[in-house]
Amino acid sequence: MKRLIFTTIICLAATVVFAQTDSVKTTTTTDSTKTRHTRIRLGFGDDVSQVRINDTTDYPATKAPGFSFGITLTRFDIGLTTLNDNGSFNLSPANQFLSYRSWRSSNIGFDVIQLGYRFNSSFRIYTAGGFDWTNLRLRQSITILRDHAPLSYTQDDIKYDKNRLSATYIRVPVAFDFRTRDDDDGRRFHFVGAAEMGVLISSSLKQESKENGDFKLGGNYNFAKFRYGASLRVGYGAIGVFGKYYFNNMFENSPAQDGLRNFSFGMSVGW
Repeated sequence: MKRLIFTTIICLAATVVFAQTDSVKTTTTTDSTKTRHTRIRLGFGDDVSQVRINDTTDYPATKAPGFSFGITLTRFDIGLTTLNDNGSFNLSPANQFLSYRSWRSSNIGFDVIQLGYRFNSSFRIYTAGGFDWTNLRLRQSITILRDHAPLSYTQDDIKYDKNRLSATYIRVPVAFDFRTRDDDDGRRFHFVGAAEMGVLISSSLKQESKENGDFKLGGNYNFAKFRYGASLRVGYGAIGVFGKYYFNNMFENSPAQDGLRNFSFGMSVGW
């Protein structure tokens, strides 16, 4: 997981540097009078000169409606996950065994396939398929029991360097994407609201300690097999932020965890 986070940070940094060091960059915008304006950027880093060329040739002001479908690698999310316990971000006594390290509990995901319909240049809807990982870094020295309902644990005498409870879902958003016109740099703002659905494909517990070394055990840890919620994304160009909240319980067949739900937020790359 650390390698994935570091790789993402490096990719983001490379994207920013590349965007700032183009030797030649040409962008085209179209205003309401259908006049095309082309801006050419020359230079390196902050040493940039710009030349604007007006082309009065008549071009369509908006894109034609139409469907799109294909393989993609987009909406790469990396952020934090937190638990909401019946409307509170403080865990109730019945859920204290799930207390977690906020800055080490993560949510990571991306989409790999997409079907959409564009109504015009400003609005489209799409559905996609991808993967989503939820990782809780537990604080206490406990072992969550596998294949046991309701959710249960044993107290351990070992001090764990890592005690991570994880779930992997196939995610399926159904999204409404509102977009502004391209600016002079060829970028636009996106405002995306979506219904989020997920199907559980695996869950696991990973522990690291001096006494037992590294240990990972997959199985049933009572994560909800199907989850549903909503998400909101706001971005500019290829980079933005996201927030996701799931309406159903995080764990099933476990009455003591009724009302315990998942909220995630963070950074997103690709639109």
